[in-house]
Amino acid sequence: MKHYFLLLLLIGCIASGRAESGWKAHWINTERCQSATNTWLAFRKTVHIDKVPQTLTARIAADSKYWLWINGRLVVFEGGLKRGPSPYDTYYDPVEIAPYLQSGENTIAVLVWHFGKSGFSHVNSGLAALLFEAVAPGIEIVSDKSWQCAVYEAYQNTDAPHPNYRLPESNIRFDARMEMSGWNRPGYTGKMPNAEIISPVGVAPLGKLVERPIPLWKDYGLKPYASVRRSAAGDTLYCRLPYNSQVTPYLKVEAPAGKVIHIRTDNYEGGSQYNVRAEYITRDGVQEYENYGWMNGHEMQYILPEGVKVLDVKFRETGYNAEFTGSFSCNDPFMNELWKRSVRTLYITMRDSYMDCPDRERAQWWGDEVNELGEAFYALSPSSHKLALKGIHELMNWQREDGVIFSPAPAGNWRKELPLQMLASVGWYGFYTQYYYSGDSSFVAGIYDRMHRYLHEVWQVGKSGLVVERDGDWSWGDWGENIDMGVLSNCWYYLALKAEKAFALQLGKTADAEEISRMMYSIEKCFDTKFWTGSAYRSPGYKGETDDRAQAMAVVSGLASADKYPALVKVLKKEYHASPYMEKYVLEALFRMDEPAFALERIKQRYTKMMNYPEYTTLFEGWGIGPDGFGGGTINHAWSGGPLTLLSQKVCGVEPTSPGFRSFKVCPQMGTLTDASATIDTHFGKIEVSLKRKGKKIQVALSVPEGTAAEVPVSKSRMERLEAGEHSFVIPVL
Repeated sequence: MKHYFLLLLLIGCIASGRAESGWKAHWINTERCQSATNTWLAFRKTVHIDKVPQTLTARIAADSKYWLWINGRLVVFEGGLKRGPSPYDTYYDPVEIAPYLQSGENTIAVLVWHFGKSGFSHVNSGLAALLFEAVAPGIEIVSDKSWQCAVYEAYQNTDAPHPNYRLPESNIRFDARMEMSGWNRPGYTGKMPNAEIISPVGVAPLGKLVERPIPLWKDYGLKPYASVRRSAAGDTLYCRLPYNSQVTPYLKVEAPAGKVIHIRTDNYEGGSQYNVRAEYITRDGVQEYENYGWMNGHEMQYILPEGVKVLDVKFRETGYNAEFTGSFSCNDPFMNELWKRSVRTLYITMRDSYMDCPDRERAQWWGDEVNELGEAFYALSPSSHKLALKGIHELMNWQREDGVIFSPAPAGNWRKELPLQMLASVGWYGFYTQYYYSGDSSFVAGIYDRMHRYLHEVWQVGKSGLVVERDGDWSWGDWGENIDMGVLSNCWYYLALKAEKAFALQLGKTADAEEISRMMYSIEKCFDTKFWTGSAYRSPGYKGETDDRAQAMAVVSGLASADKYPALVKVLKKEYHASPYMEKYVLEALFRMDEPAFALERIKQRYTKMMNYPEYTTLFEGWGIGPDGFGGGTINHAWSGGPLTLLSQKVCGVEPTSPGFRSFKVCPQMGTLTDASATIDTHFGKIEVSLKRKGKKIQVALSVPEGTAAEVPVSKSRMERLEAGEHSFVIPVL
């Protein structure tokens, strides 16, 4: 085994060059570690500190996850990010540890979970390892041979069924008869061998280290379930969670040794595929256990063998560290509940990255992420903005050798391009929205050349003046049928060029901007000639029913002129083909065509079936579940939350007019609503608006944050500027 590691190090040095300077620590594990799938390692280090500094930042990395205790106190619950800042590198966490230290002896303990396999959100390095470095004047705590490390053999694999191939996580079995009681606390007397150095920093297979770009998880602590009921047979506890959430289950039982307790959620087969579950094998007596691999659902299920007495059950919710500071309410309870479920769905699809769903895949599909990042600006605190920024860097860092970009990325077992999702990602609703709504342009220079390569080498505008359609690896425009790929391709490509042009001008690349303008003009000039039939947009040769998505994208891209709007509204009142993913753009098109009343009506037409499941707090992948669903039919897909964005952005009318909401407009489109209000949390503070419509007038109460200005309509042709402060005024219904 040692020869194998030496070979890996040699290959790493050749592939990655010299080890990174600036690191005194080394990657460590133990001689007995085989880096197998689902390996757990326990690390300990005792250090003497004469005087605790005011601040001490530890830099910690692991493949794949870790839990940190200092002097017996839990400091980090699930640290580490799934691997993949690029195909070769690893994230590390900066963790402030000074508050947990004391003068004299200090015990540092780290539990590492090595996934040991790749998935749609993680690339396996092949090495179960820990890196720890905390250095200050007179203090040097670095991972080296002085640490102790043991394979924690109580953590084991379950028998089949195992999680589906998309998930890098395994099921977790914990055999309490092999528990190393107290190993993570001071005074532990058990024997643990010294660690082995297995790699310097900066070489393959763990690669360079990239600082974690998002916050550590918010830990809500152990809490009792909302309700607990026992099955009629008495062998299962059904423990209701307050809402669909990311949780780790806890139990306290009295039992003889060797009893197997099975733990799973009601989403164990969510999305038609097996997800993660857990097993706990009892030791004799009273015992407590928390399963550290998170699950999600509305209900936790403990399946109990005979002879096990349950003393307590709880759950710990953890999740992305953002606050629910955005809000929306109106006089229609349906819209209020839809907004509420949209926010819950958004939050449960945020963790290491934006996810399509938290059960079947946990994968950063960028079609989903485009919708999700737009929702976050209206629902969550600004710390949420960092997650999309992380995703942007990952998407472009994983660009293939042929210039193609693909998602999900990171991914150790997927490299296929869905062309229209990629155009959406780099375009107006993806990269540009992230820049414009956050005000953060820091990523633009770093990704521009790769974005440019994708749009101009992989994609081409042909002799027809329109984009040359591409199938890519998976020609996917949406779930469902009647998908007009020709119209959609040109609309998404045009929006991608629009975003690229804005970035080119921002970076002073005037030649690029001029060339992009020529390409956009070519599409504008030729679009109607090829696709407009006189009553709708259709590709020549397209045989399906008229595609509502295609009409919507023609509107939101700006390629459809206003004189087409009456005909397009008629189409959107007849055709209902879009999945919840693309329905967002259909609804936005209706608001753009000044049809807010029908937009609200269509929301109800489309979402009523989904909302008629009162037991669910999240939105679905399709319009229903089972046969009425799409894809895997998950019940927690944030791409369905488009109305969240539109209720705040269009109904309440709050949109930025300069980056980061430094200036913004308030142009409500209330439709049939009489009362509506919204809160939007920005880097400058909270924008708060309250609307009351009476006849042709709207009474507005508006809070404008310090450092910003608002623009409001005083007539159909004139806007008025309002500076920071509290304002009350009347505007006409536009």
